[in-house]
Amino acid sequence: MFLDVFTIFDVYEFNSLLKENNIFMVTFMLIPIMLFFFLTLSLWNFSNFMCVMKMNLMNVMNNQVLQTNCSMIKGMSNILCSLFLVLISLNLFGLVSFSYSITSHLLLSMAIGIPLWLMINVSSFMFKSNLFVAHLLPDGAPLWLNPFLVLVESISILVRPITLSFRLAANMTAGHVVLCLMFLFLSSCMNKISLKSMFLLLLSSLYIMFEIAICIIQGYIFCLLLSLYSDDSLVMYNMKY
Repeated sequence: MFLDVFTIFDVYEFNSLLKENNIFMVTFMLIPIMLFFFLTLSLWNFSNFMCVMKMNLMNVMNNQVLQTNCSMIKGMSNILCSLFLVLISLNLFGLVSFSYSITSHLLLSMAIGIPLWLMINVSSFMFKSNLFVAHLLPDGAPLWLNPFLVLVESISILVRPITLSFRLAANMTAGHVVLCLMFLFLSSCMNKISLKSMFLLLLSSLYIMFEIAICIIQGYIFCLLLSLYSDDSLVMYNMKY
């Protein structure tokens, strides 16, 4: 039994589970991956469904990228579409029992968000440095207020990758904590079958479906914000690749 609900995010808890029964745990962890692999084969009837689902998700993100200035960067559409599918897969694998929820940690979200954010801003500064610096100061601002406005705008830009990373990690962590608390309470009520236990089981099933939707939405929001950050940089309009 967990001494704390946050122990589900500890790496050593995951490793200790694997050490107890390596063959069983590794096989259990590979079941979702194997099912995903077999369902995508052409010999199975669900292959068309999986392909259509994957293409629809990629089209949603591709259409969003085309509506922003991010489409002016070559390869950015492919990067965000691939990142969208990867984040959804990692979020869904985090819902599997005894699995390591890697998207609940800042290490992964910051390792993805900061380089992509730097790519957009550094490319803007390298190609149009004057316009990039001028964008930090709003038009028509009083002269005595200019240093303060530049400082505030610079801080708001620098904070973006941090808030982007914290948003993904915090939302996934909150969902896993609530899910853990719900199942801990459900396990204590399942000693005998009653109307209360069946209601809690139904409620838990509905919450799992809600968490699956949250996993998809959080992946979309992460990629959506990265694409929208390019709109704030007016330098992107004048870039030519």
